[in-house]
Amino acid sequence: MAVISATALPAWNGDTRAARELQAALAKQVVLRDGFNKPLRTVAGFDVGFEDGGKTTRAAAVLLDAASLEPIAQVIACLPTVMPYIPGLLSFRELPALLAALEKLPQIPDLCLIDGHGIAHPRRLGIAAHFGVTTGLPSIGVAKKILIGQHRPLHDMHGAHTPLRVDDGSGLGEQIGWALRSKVGCLPLYVSPGHRVSMTSAAEWVIHCLRGYRLPEPTRLADRLASRR
Repeated sequence: MAVISATALPAWNGDTRAARELQAALAKQVVLRDGFNKPLRTVAGFDVGFEDGGKTTRAAAVLLDAASLEPIAQVIACLPTVMPYIPGLLSFRELPALLAALEKLPQIPDLCLIDGHGIAHPRRLGIAAHFGVTTGLPSIGVAKKILIGQHRPLHDMHGAHTPLRVDDGSGLGEQIGWALRSKVGCLPLYVSPGHRVSMTSAAEWVIHCLRGYRLPEPTRLADRLASRR
């Protein structure tokens, strides 16, 4: 299975300052170039839900054929929740269960779509980026809500996308992802590279994985499993 970096996810001790410093350090390890197999053979979707009033973290992973998007395998991993919800530090709360779900898959995915942000994060290390750096796997963040950044209005057309940017003092703004219209009449998704995926490929692969729903098929199926729908 994937080689997991223990230093990228130390045991939670309540030190939020140290966690933010670790995020900043890990963000420097993010690679924004394509590093996945071509042609892509498999893609996996990951999502997290909570049970028992938040005491249990329930992570779901679904492995699909990259061409047909037919499911190959689906798994659930449940672990005790390691920490409370702290804005900006979501990955420390969700990642242990996601890694446990990854270990249960019958094979290592070529590409991982994670419900959440990649580099579209204040310290450029959302859950998809943290997952990617920790495992070394190519990853993309697919979020339902914006965390940081601004974008121009989107056409109400399937596949329409426009850069998500933050002010970097240049007047143009640093691109940290995309606002993407996945379904006509629906709010946009916020797509950003996590690790070993270029900005262009992040949008292209999410669009490839759309099958008439707001969410791309890998994270849509994982969302259903994680939330027991």
